[in-house]
Amino acid sequence: MNYTFTPPATVSVPVVGLSDAFPVHRIYCVGRNYEEHAKEMGHSGREAPFFFMKPADAVLYAAPGATTHMPYPNLTANLHYEIELVVAIGTGGRNIAAADAQKHIYGYAVGLDMTRRDLQNDMKKQGRPWCIGKGFDHSAPIGAITPAAEVPSIDQASISLMVNGHMRQSSTIGQLIWNIAETIEQLSMAWDLQPGDLIFTGTPAGVGAVAVGDVLQGDISGLAGIRVAMVAA
Repeated sequence: MNYTFTPPATVSVPVVGLSDAFPVHRIYCVGRNYEEHAKEMGHSGREAPFFFMKPADAVLYAAPGATTHMPYPNLTANLHYEIELVVAIGTGGRNIAAADAQKHIYGYAVGLDMTRRDLQNDMKKQGRPWCIGKGFDHSAPIGAITPAAEVPSIDQASISLMVNGHMRQSSTIGQLIWNIAETIEQLSMAWDLQPGDLIFTGTPAGVGAVAVGDVLQGDISGLAGIRVAMVAA
């Protein structure tokens, strides 16, 4: 088949220990999925899960042991970090029961849901979609994917983010309001999950702003950490 222009290359994320890369289909994100973060955003309780999306090419790969540069995005003066566990789907499906969710998981990675908070808040006030606050270029930094079999105790893993060497977020994956299996169950009711889907599962309390020159270090025990430096566009 001929195209009107050359199609872009497939977005992919390297896999720890393999030469193969994981091709990205869609990026789903879970909102307010840690209780303390929900409180700091003005909410409380175990509300029904809700989701938003980022484009696949929002991925910014952060290689293990390296410092990846992220251009500070335009239109914002309040760029926030949100450290998250990312679940990589290897087998698709719809209406997946929580008890069967593990069969659909290929692996896990450390990710950042970068957010233009001022734009997001403005859109909320106007009752408009806030894609502009979440789905911009480079808004999904992510580390290498570790196959699920190599992280059997992911639910007990610690998750943390440091900015310029100072701890800003610290929790455990076990503190998720909707755990990994429940999230897959709920998400697969709304969309047919596909191999290549990435799920950003939510962030702990402690989100805040970063500026050009700041260095973010994100870690989840058992996974390849990420180091991201904010640079001028």
